[in-house]
Amino acid sequence: MSAVTVLICDDSSLARKQLLRALPAAWPLDILQAASGREALERIREGGVDVLLLDLTMPDMDGYQVLAALRQEQLGCKVIVISADVQEEAVRRVLGLGALAFIRKPADPLHLQQTLAGLGVAGAELPALGERNAGQVSFRDAFREVVNVAMGRAAALLAKVLGVFVQLPIPNVNILEVGELHMALADAAQGDKLSAVCQGYIGGGIAGEALLIFHDSEIADMARLMRTDDYLELEMLLDLSSLLISACLSGIADQIDVVFSQGHPQVLGQHASIDELIRVNRQRWKNTLAVEISYSLEGHDIHFDLLLLFTEDSVELLSRKLALEMN
Repeated sequence: MSAVTVLICDDSSLARKQLLRALPAAWPLDILQAASGREALERIREGGVDVLLLDLTMPDMDGYQVLAALRQEQLGCKVIVISADVQEEAVRRVLGLGALAFIRKPADPLHLQQTLAGLGVAGAELPALGERNAGQVSFRDAFREVVNVAMGRAAALLAKVLGVFVQLPIPNVNILEVGELHMALADAAQGDKLSAVCQGYIGGGIAGEALLIFHDSEIADMARLMRTDDYLELEMLLDLSSLLISACLSGIADQIDVVFSQGHPQVLGQHASIDELIRVNRQRWKNTLAVEISYSLEGHDIHFDLLLLFTEDSVELLSRKLALEMN
């Protein structure tokens, strides 16, 4: 069987590495990699790419735009979307744009191999995995991909509850000193009053605070989407926070093999209360692993930020959990 050229397109080096590991070394594949949709499209235009393994949530040019460009330019290659965005509407859209299959992240190697075999890309026999040279992955990139998968699961749940399509961002993962964290929150609050819900979590020695921040001007619209006219906006904030925070933490926990216990969610009120939260936690958050996820709802002027603030001590434990994927 002649070699098949497979292009892996994902902005995450961990995701690319996971796919490389999932492709048996015994298969006659020429494997290329692209870190952005634009880079992938340029490579496909050069010709010779048989199969594209495509992520959806990427900077500059996302997977939807790549699929649309492939169709418009009539560039013939088979596309399998591999994404953390597992909303039913996301699957429907990519298949409508010409993708031949959708696989949820992290891709199950057997599922990927069977999908490729079903498309005639490889033989029906599925050989044992062989290690391909995939390079090393930084902690930040590895954990960002873990968060990306968790974020997608939480969005799918939110989409079902609200009956909307949730537009997913690329999560930001940074180590921040308390002053930088304070500045980041101040920037988020600029020009608008905020309400926030805070919830602590701990598991396997990994601990932190989840902070869900809402713009007050959008709360009434959110309440209407959740059909909560018959009860208080405060309850709506707590319900929505519980849903999103629990789903996101559960998605992270599943991937790093821990179980998080969560405290009771607390409404912090306006921006001054966020300042108070930082002041009280100043010692614990001297250097914080800060994860920021900004959700927005398509067709609605509604967005909100989920911050996961891990304690400094948690970083070493998280690094150990991710060590296998990083090396």
